[in-house]
Amino acid sequence: MLQTAVVAVRDRARLQEIVGVLLRFGLADLVDTLGLARFAPRGSQPHPEHPLDASRPERLRMALEHLGPSFVKLGQIMATRSDLLAPEWTAALQQLHSHAAPLPWETAQPLIEQSLGLPVEQVFTHFDPVPLASASMAQVYRARLPAAEDRDDREDQKDGRDSDSTPAASAADIEVVVKVQRPGLRPQIEADLRLLEHLALLAQEQWPQLARYRPREVTRQLGQALREELDFTVEAHNGDAVARHFAAQPEIVVPAIHWALSGPRLLVQDFVPGVPASAVGADPALDGPLLARRGACAFLQMVLRDGLFHADPHPGNLLALPGNRVGFIDFGMVGRLSPQRRRQVLGLMRALVEGQGRSLSGVLLEWAAESEMPGRAPPSAARIEAAVDRFVTRHGPGASNGRLVMSRALQDFMALARETGVALPADMALLLKALITADQVLLQLDPQFDVVQTATPLVKAQLLQRYSLRSLARQRRAAMAQWLELADDAPHTLRLVMQRLRSGRLQADLDIRHIDRLSLALERAATRLALAVVSGAFILGLAPGLLTMGPRLWGIPLFAVLGVAGAAASLAVLFTTMRRQKALD
Repeated sequence: MLQTAVVAVRDRARLQEIVGVLLRFGLADLVDTLGLARFAPRGSQPHPEHPLDASRPERLRMALEHLGPSFVKLGQIMATRSDLLAPEWTAALQQLHSHAAPLPWETAQPLIEQSLGLPVEQVFTHFDPVPLASASMAQVYRARLPAAEDRDDREDQKDGRDSDSTPAASAADIEVVVKVQRPGLRPQIEADLRLLEHLALLAQEQWPQLARYRPREVTRQLGQALREELDFTVEAHNGDAVARHFAAQPEIVVPAIHWALSGPRLLVQDFVPGVPASAVGADPALDGPLLARRGACAFLQMVLRDGLFHADPHPGNLLALPGNRVGFIDFGMVGRLSPQRRRQVLGLMRALVEGQGRSLSGVLLEWAAESEMPGRAPPSAARIEAAVDRFVTRHGPGASNGRLVMSRALQDFMALARETGVALPADMALLLKALITADQVLLQLDPQFDVVQTATPLVKAQLLQRYSLRSLARQRRAAMAQWLELADDAPHTLRLVMQRLRSGRLQADLDIRHIDRLSLALERAATRLALAVVSGAFILGLAPGLLTMGPRLWGIPLFAVLGVAGAAASLAVLFTTMRRQKALD
């Protein structure tokens, strides 16, 4: 705990605030488990206004919301880990909201103008000072930009070439939303990340029961997500990339970014005039089943073909537009999938569409190998295969429950991973959570939506592409290139090994589990042995003189009596230790 005290020196005020909030929401057991009780503010106790009769998951959710953006994001990440947490915890964390009291316009306006480099009225023909939404990290406004030719004039103003005139609003104005970052976020978030990374290290090293939750992996994912969200240009690039992928599909709308006005703390993009899925039924011009099919095809294309997907497709981010178009907004949280991950997702989809469980078992075994932890037995292959067979029987083709509900199947799949001890890779956990959320939105558009009917053509197309002659030829060329590189390196490597064998300089590094504990035990034994030898030498050197010196007891020198008593006690301790060791063996 000394390291905790050292780390807390820099961020003690924030640490005390965190501990105080946890205590106010009745989470004293969590504070004690993490060894943070001594950092509690004086007089900390549950506050009467908080509903302490709520469940522990609900109290944790409320505490995370109270602690701000770092902890809200942490909860959102943990809400994706149904492979690690029980359903009651993920269900509570899925309700996390990042609401915050709106910034007054007098505070927000200077922030916007600082990023723009110009007064608001010189850039926008209209700017509504009442925010559309207010969260713990940013605030969103609605505004209008002039038509393109007028905007060029305003860009000249920004460059200092013409600052005497302000064009008036016109009918050709462009509706936009303006997202501005709250002030002072970065120092607090960096302090939170330092504390959370240290607590994760403590949890993984000192409490084996917490290690299965992979706290260090979660905090690394949290740090990456928060640092990306602090830079709005990352979100803008994400949106631009997705827009390019759907450039030839007018039925999918992604808002355009106004790069000349955007920056790390300000994002200006087109306003998307859509309605959430829950409001589609009230508009007879909107076709719910068609919107559901288009939304599903778009999302599956992101996952299976593009490898870049919207990671938070909740009803506010997936909109229905006139003409039965589908709009995706807010790309602050995206997921990226490598070709290997897309192959694994294809194995999962194939199990659901075609009932092919063998490839899915292979995927789970790959994840089990990736997540193997020292001192913990790997999941049983037979147990995984049996669980996959049950999963395919329950959700695959010909399942007794009829139509496949993707969200229910994926929730069962994550429960399967939790029961078999397979920790999902972080990117896959994020994807599965996004698929579950998207499916729930699509079911609002069409309660009878059949994901298998929609997904089957895409899955088959991806399988045909993967095993096409061109793809196989490309894979063969890549494999041949690797074999040629290996063949080129082999003579040099073999020559180096032979030279070191001749000179007796061949070394081998062995990674033995728990070698650090063995090293510590040997070090302690050596220290005790050295102390025993030194003590024995002193005793042997001083004994002849001590046996004739000092007071006498029953005519025997006192030091002689003490020496005999000490020797008898030592023999007793040695005998007891040997018996205990024999019993352990």
